[in-house]
Amino acid sequence: MAFNPAGIEALSELLKPPKDDDSSSDDENFSPKKSAAVNPGSIGPPKKQEKLGGSQVLNSQQAESSDIWSEEEIPEGGQGDDELDPRPAPEYEMIFKQAVTSEDMYLQMSGRNPSSSSCEDLVIKIKLPDTEYSDVNLDVTDTFLDCRTPKYKLGVHLPHPVDSKNGKAQWDKSKNLLTVTVRLVREYDFLTQR
Repeated sequence: MAFNPAGIEALSELLKPPKDDDSSSDDENFSPKKSAAVNPGSIGPPKKQEKLGGSQVLNSQQAESSDIWSEEEIPEGGQGDDELDPRPAPEYEMIFKQAVTSEDMYLQMSGRNPSSSSCEDLVIKIKLPDTEYSDVNLDVTDTFLDCRTPKYKLGVHLPHPVDSKNGKAQWDKSKNLLTVTVRLVREYDFLTQR
């Protein structure tokens, strides 16, 4: 192992036993505060200071928390969210759907199980009371669903990537219910196909 001189000096300061203040030492620059400040976090270039509105904040103070990201790094809201939009989110539910045949039910030859890993489709049911079909604006991408009406807005991150180009949406006028069905796209689905 190769150590630089500053690292060796810091290690020797760390390993020195503390001395009384009354006794004279060979090294007059030694202080317990200086040796306590040397730790694995002090490896590398010195920490820079940032100026925020006239006050100075050290990067080490930000690193004291156990958070992975600081609040400045996280965008406000999600995709499609608007802080100033007062519309509430409607009630909705996500359901995983399997294409089950009689072989699956009675012979159990396909190796399917009731878990979501055996599902082919994702069904999102959105209740939109007092809404007309012509007022619904729906946008589905591979990872996000955005549904907006004059009274409601809904932005949902999907649990799995989907084939957004081949989905379908149905409007039930009697229940004011929008049903969106999209095919799940998972990395290893080709192994389970017949």
